[in-house]
Amino acid sequence: MDSMPSLETVYQAVYSLYNNPDTAEKERASQWLGELQKSVYAWKIADEMLQQKKDLESCYFAAQTMRTKIQQSFHELPVVSHVSLRDSLLDHISQINKNTNAIIVTQLCLALADLILQMASWQEPVIDLLQKFGDNPASLWPLLEILTVLPEEVNSRFLRLGANRRQNIVTNFTNNGNGVLEFLTVCLKNIDDAQIYVRVLRCFTSWITIHAISLTTPLFNTIITLAFEVLKNNMTGSQLHEAAADCVSIVLQVLEEETLRNRDPHTGDPVASLQQLQLDLFSRILNLEQPYHVSVAHEDMDKSTNYCRIFTELSETFLETIVNGSMNGKQHYAIKCLDFALMCVGHHDYEVAQITFNLWYRLSEILYQRNNDDLTLVFKPHIERLIGALCRHCQMEPDHLGLIEDGDGFGEFRMRVFELIKDVVFVVGSSHCFRQMFSTLTGGHGTPGQTSAPTWDMTEAALFVMHAVAKNILPEENDVVPKVVEAILNLPENTHIAVRHTSILLLGELCEWINSHPQSLEPILNFLLNCLSQKGLGSAASNALQSICTACPKHMASHFQGLLQIARSLDNFAISNEAAIGLLKGVAKIMSSIPKGEIDRAMKELCWFQARPLCQLIEQRVPVVRASKTDPVLWLDRLAAIFRHTVPHIDDCNDTHPCLGAINEMWPVLSNTCTTYQQDQRVMERCCRCLKFLVRCLGKQSAHLLEPLVKQIIQLYAGHQHSCFLYLGSILVDVFGNDMEYVSGLLGMLEAFLGPTFTILQETDGLKNHPDTVDDLFRLCARFLQTTPVPFLHSTMINSILDCALMACSLDHRDANASVMKFFFDLIHSGRNSENRSDFTIRRQLVQDILGEKGQALVMRLLHAAVFSLSTYMMSDVADVIVELTLTSREHISLWLEQAIHQMPMENAGGTPAATPDQLLEFHSTVTGADNPKTVVHALRNFTRLYR
Repeated sequence: MDSMPSLETVYQAVYSLYNNPDTAEKERASQWLGELQKSVYAWKIADEMLQQKKDLESCYFAAQTMRTKIQQSFHELPVVSHVSLRDSLLDHISQINKNTNAIIVTQLCLALADLILQMASWQEPVIDLLQKFGDNPASLWPLLEILTVLPEEVNSRFLRLGANRRQNIVTNFTNNGNGVLEFLTVCLKNIDDAQIYVRVLRCFTSWITIHAISLTTPLFNTIITLAFEVLKNNMTGSQLHEAAADCVSIVLQVLEEETLRNRDPHTGDPVASLQQLQLDLFSRILNLEQPYHVSVAHEDMDKSTNYCRIFTELSETFLETIVNGSMNGKQHYAIKCLDFALMCVGHHDYEVAQITFNLWYRLSEILYQRNNDDLTLVFKPHIERLIGALCRHCQMEPDHLGLIEDGDGFGEFRMRVFELIKDVVFVVGSSHCFRQMFSTLTGGHGTPGQTSAPTWDMTEAALFVMHAVAKNILPEENDVVPKVVEAILNLPENTHIAVRHTSILLLGELCEWINSHPQSLEPILNFLLNCLSQKGLGSAASNALQSICTACPKHMASHFQGLLQIARSLDNFAISNEAAIGLLKGVAKIMSSIPKGEIDRAMKELCWFQARPLCQLIEQRVPVVRASKTDPVLWLDRLAAIFRHTVPHIDDCNDTHPCLGAINEMWPVLSNTCTTYQQDQRVMERCCRCLKFLVRCLGKQSAHLLEPLVKQIIQLYAGHQHSCFLYLGSILVDVFGNDMEYVSGLLGMLEAFLGPTFTILQETDGLKNHPDTVDDLFRLCARFLQTTPVPFLHSTMINSILDCALMACSLDHRDANASVMKFFFDLIHSGRNSENRSDFTIRRQLVQDILGEKGQALVMRLLHAAVFSLSTYMMSDVADVIVELTLTSREHISLWLEQAIHQMPMENAGGTPAATPDQLLEFHSTVTGADNPKTVVHALRNFTRLYR
């Protein structure tokens, strides 16, 4: 935006955005206003619009613009403008009244909070705010809102405050914590209003979260007492109830952190004041049992959820204490917490039960690490009750017809239960759990000594739990499993489809048991074959067959002809394409186990089942319809599965590969597919994937395909820059790069790729818009460094590739950046790795020459990328490169890093120093002295915090 627009133009755009019925006009207005918000003129325009208060929409736009500018563009303002901006915001906030829209209030308060955090010259903002607004009842609402959002914004990922500034702010807030607490208690004494109580509790919670208010300060009890009074009162409104529950939950979290931080060095127990607080909160929370039952009786889900959160948080707070106090078969008094959590698991709604899941994960992790049978025995009854309750929650409605649909909330809950049971079952033992569920199947779920036939939904739920633990059942188990398998194989035809479906899933999970009981294989295969053609059961049956093929290859080899017949009839079964691919995977694995003389014919037959429909699509030029039989991807994925999982054992590498004949027949089909669908990126990606597994399957015996394949992908890439061709090129280099006979041709392929690649990457935002191309290009280059480094480093292309890699260091895309870093790592490592002694001297000199020219730029790019561009989880790849540089030349990395540090900005946006000289020196010495990536990752993360 070249010049400042008139206010009237802005008002018209805002009006069009909110009121124009024409969608195109709305979109144009939205884009124009977005550009305005990015411009420097937005500061003045937003301020004037807030002063004029013309209408709700313009006020909201102005408040939101002001907040966004302060949050993201504070560096645009000179320091001398900070005071006037502060005064303007305070003036706008002072005009807030009970009729002001709450969204506008929130945006203005966030804007002021973000200003406070960045404006280092405002030394005592909290005191100033309390003095300016604290005595004015009309300003109580915005003041409480500002005090609430201030601590919340301290750790905002949008504000680049830096660690030093954040620490100064937290210290300032801690110093003013008692003042804020006194103000909140005065509010409670002077005003009897539920909405004020909500705001006071939220504000208190916000300050507690950042540890700015001590848990042992006398006034703490005033607020926490209010929270429990609110929670005990069944007539409390939902908003106030939630605020009180949030408050207690956060206090428990902070208490857990404080007790870990403040322990007696001799006994390991928390300090006395925190122990007393633990006991006090424990007693108060136990008194919430009755209100919880009332909420259940009244079917008040919101309140039941709040109580469950508190009981769960209490359990997590005490968890280490409970476990440590339950050694030698004893039980710590706080184990009662787990009973309360289980009480919530027993709630009729599964959404309440799943709030507790993290607690059980943590408990199982602690018990697994302790590996103490006596300790595990203490918690066995709790896990038994948990599994029993989860089984009940997994029951479908008795009148439910059919299966649970994909994406259904209940189905997602069941999958979380599935994962949880797998994690905790070791406490009770998988066999015990299996027997427990078998008891349900046989009617032993009612009164002791009595049996009753389970309903279908109870049966299905029990089978579902069995399905979760079946993989852990010992293969030699001969008591319960044979009875379960026999019952499944003899299910009546009229059995509910959900029971049959879960039974099939269970058989698939019992594949290792089946391998140890080959006599059960044939009846199970017949059962699954029968299910393949049944709607709703086919996919589950094919997945079970795949599992059995994978686990029982020797026993399944004699059934190969039957499997081939199944593959022949694949499209006659009621199964998804994903399930069909899984079934082909199983067939291919068994085909790898049959005699080599039979593989050629079987492979050809299996491949042509998929290739014929593909040939018909090409010959008849059938329009592509995704996820249908006219989609080439469907057949390509099936072929890929066959190539990938057919791995016959070859005794002599000089023997002809048994799959060679079939693959020679498939190559023209795949080549023709590439030519026909070259404009369709999705089809090309699948075709390249298929070719990848084809080459991998044959290895060096696919050499006769190398020349025509390279020629074709070069030609196709020149016309359509699909990055999958680069990826396929990297596979070819991986397979043939060690053979000097092919190196020249492979380097020619790379050179042909570079022209079109650099063209698209040099466009505006080219790297950002084409991360897949970056990923696959540097994966390809890294393959050259791994297989044939000297010819690659000698090539005329290397400088252009290095310059592109340096630019891509700051690309915040996980896979693309990882490939760039791997390229640099392999480059530097190739100068140190002396495994191939014949060319080591040449390699080392080539790498040293490159680092002599590019080393300083590389370190500069790496440091700036880590600090300003990359996500924290990507630091490990950067660290790998830095460590490799250090191991190559500690002297050079020291100099390069020192120069890179000097180029870093000295101040953050608000004018505060980003890093002290001592911090810079510590970072430099840590990195240059490191011998492992972990140390460098830690140093990088600490360093980036100084600027973020």
